[in-house]
Amino acid sequence: MIPVLIKSNTFETMDFPVTFHLFGKTILAHPLFEALGMFIGMRYYFYLKRKSGEKVSFNISAAVLIGATAGALFGSKLIGNLENPYRLFEHFDFKTIWTNNTIVGGLAFGLIGVELAKKAVGHKESTGDLMVFPLMLAMIIGRIGCFLTGIYEETYGVPTDFVFGMHLGDSYLRHPVALYEIAFLIVLWVILKMIQKRNTFPSGFVFQVFMLSYFTFRFLLDFIKPRLEIVGNLGTIQIVCIWVIIYYIYKIKNTVCSNHSKNQNL
Repeated sequence: MIPVLIKSNTFETMDFPVTFHLFGKTILAHPLFEALGMFIGMRYYFYLKRKSGEKVSFNISAAVLIGATAGALFGSKLIGNLENPYRLFEHFDFKTIWTNNTIVGGLAFGLIGVELAKKAVGHKESTGDLMVFPLMLAMIIGRIGCFLTGIYEETYGVPTDFVFGMHLGDSYLRHPVALYEIAFLIVLWVILKMIQKRNTFPSGFVFQVFMLSYFTFRFLLDFIKPRLEIVGNLGTIQIVCIWVIIYYIYKIKNTVCSNHSKNQNL
């Protein structure tokens, strides 16, 4: 299916979902762009790693990569399925469980996986900063796929009469939350590059700011996405976001205080 732009008063609509025909099969844009994002993100990471000349042993690099991958895979599916635990327990279906993912769970549990792996190999230095921009690039590409899929996967916004409302495959004008996230990530990219160029904070600070910023954004964004309210008016993803936000406020506070004390002693 080829997307067709149709003029409609003050906005344009697309033909959703956008699909691609590959090897005789019809594939939704979301999984295709998600895979493309991961591939390009990894290539960008290895490019930055070579350019940085970072001296980390193969055992440490392998452990961190395995920890991050295992944690992200487990977390993305766990939190993705717990967004609607009632549906999960009422109708246990392996295909549904396997295809339910969320980047929030992937990032949160990927972090846990990395920390456990580092502890296992006795590595104490931060490994996060080098991953920030490749990760953001992969997320931006993946969100393009989310947007092109419209309402046919649960990555869309609630109905709205806001100026940015779009038809995403049904009769409602909806918040194009995937486009909001892309815009946020681009702005955050510029800000983090500015922080990185100042080079006034220790390794790991850029990653900490990224995590705090993204999880705060996602906590707020989910108020304009369909969600099952688990505690109060908060969904599962928002509850995870709160825990990560608290953790990184503590981490950044310690990093800033430590860096300030270090500069005073120089």
